[in-house]
Amino acid sequence: MKIAVVGGGSTYTPELIDGFARLRDELPLTEIVLIDPDTPRLELVAAMARRMLARVGHPARVVATDSIEQVAGASAVLLQIRVGGQAARNSDETLPLECGCVGQETTGAGGLAKALRTVPVVLDIAEQVRRYAPDAWIVDFTNPVGIVTRALLDAGHKAVGLCNVAIGFQRRFAGFLGVDPSRISLGHVGLNHLTWIREVHLDGADVLPAVLEKHEPELADRVGLPAGLLRRLGIVPSYYLRFFYIHDRVVDEQRGSLSRAAAVAEMETKLLELYADPSVDTKPALLEERGGAYYSEAAVALIVSLLDDRGDVQVVNLRNNGTLPFLPDEAVIEVPATITAQGPRPVPVAPVSPLLAGLISHVSAYETLAVEAALHGGRDRVFDALLAHPLIGQVPQAAELTRILVEAEHAHLAWTT
Repeated sequence: MKIAVVGGGSTYTPELIDGFARLRDELPLTEIVLIDPDTPRLELVAAMARRMLARVGHPARVVATDSIEQVAGASAVLLQIRVGGQAARNSDETLPLECGCVGQETTGAGGLAKALRTVPVVLDIAEQVRRYAPDAWIVDFTNPVGIVTRALLDAGHKAVGLCNVAIGFQRRFAGFLGVDPSRISLGHVGLNHLTWIREVHLDGADVLPAVLEKHEPELADRVGLPAGLLRRLGIVPSYYLRFFYIHDRVVDEQRGSLSRAAAVAEMETKLLELYADPSVDTKPALLEERGGAYYSEAAVALIVSLLDDRGDVQVVNLRNNGTLPFLPDEAVIEVPATITAQGPRPVPVAPVSPLLAGLISHVSAYETLAVEAALHGGRDRVFDALLAHPLIGQVPQAAELTRILVEAEHAHLAWTT
């Protein structure tokens, strides 16, 4: 079996290779193609991947290339690209602060900036996949996942969006309970990077109230929200809800600290130095700080189920199709779904309270406008998307951010030339 990874030069890639090596019985790979235009970086990562596989006697061949044509024959294509690199991410995280708005690479103004430069590139890649590997599933890990997945599906591609938030929560709850993660399933609902855990099922029984009773302070600290809030809500918001629930506090924190992009850039330099060391053949501990924990497990589980028609339940990004009745069918949501060879099917979701539904609807409407802006360009479309986002939502800020973002993204926006 052949798998292709577009963005294979990412420092994330050894995390993925580690999962391929550990889960070889589930996913019997014979070839892994790493595709990236940054040849020097790609060669470092590919050499590291080969050493990792050799260490455990995995037979898969690792091919490093800058040619998208090499997806030919792949059963699945993983997308993990970052258009503009960490420099663009730094802009996403810092420029919105000039207008008193949260600076974050996947939501708010920063998330829109990333979508504007990313969606056209992803769609071009997907067209090449359709040409050279028409039967392959596209698994998108490229942020903002919800918007990118929506664009892929709207263009008719065989695509599923993937995020590691749900599997991270599953592992954390399993740790609290001292059980194998396979015994835990989640009542996970929302949009990508806008989700809540409403139930934690252990062997089918909801144990979330007991978990909150015992571990609420630790969970609140983990998601960056005030102590007592989770128990008050009776659910667990993802970390990204802090950008909405304590917006002004986060802005103050961000103004007084180094951007995450700057920290990651420094971390990536160290990781690439490790990957260049021919004696290093295991995933470095530093990689855990890079983010993307359990990405490999989630990716392998999804690919196996798509190819083997397993019919198990996993949390993915997919069409709403009536699952959340307050959203249009074409919206992309992040919920548990039954994974089959025909694609994912949403599992029925219990009614969503107005506290959650209002924010989900608001952000979903913004995502529709963000896709339009990314596909068709124009300052007016950018302005509309910014004005619609609940983290912005004011005319002066939307107007100034439109000016700032279009100027910053000029090199990546074909419609500005």
